[in-house]
Amino acid sequence: MIREILRMGDPRLLRVAQPVTEFGTPQLAALLQDMRDTMAHLDGAGLAAPQIDVDLRVVIFGGMSNPRYPDAPAVPDTVLINPELVPLADEEEAGWEGCLSVPGLRGWVPRWKRLRYAGCDETGRRLERTVEGFHARVVQHECDHLDGILYPMRIRDFRLFGFTDVLNVPGVVDE
Repeated sequence: MIREILRMGDPRLLRVAQPVTEFGTPQLAALLQDMRDTMAHLDGAGLAAPQIDVDLRVVIFGGMSNPRYPDAPAVPDTVLINPELVPLADEEEAGWEGCLSVPGLRGWVPRWKRLRYAGCDETGRRLERTVEGFHARVVQHECDHLDGILYPMRIRDFRLFGFTDVLNVPGVVDE
């Protein structure tokens, strides 16, 4: 089922999500299916459960190609529950980001360039990856939602924040 996306300004996007304690349940499977349907319908690169008003530490991301980010490399389809992120260096890389909860806008956001993330899949099996570049950016963006952080909160230069069609960002398509 396609779910409504909460938009920036809604206080529910600012809360810290709760850990998942039960895996392999019909409720978790239904949530993940709704998240997949919603993300696909909106051509998202990822989605966090708080964006559809579910207060759980669940994110999904990935896909082989995305019309909103046509130049981005493929990121494997991933379910990540109760994630932990560890930067592997202090080096940051800035890049353009958008968000389904902040429609029509883009911002130049610094993120860790390389990191290791870990968590569980829908069955509770441990998942761990070391990633960099766009993959690292996507997982950081989605996991920020679990802590009540939206990407505009990370922007350092607001001259590089605005409407996608006005900014004319290369490699990024307007919603």
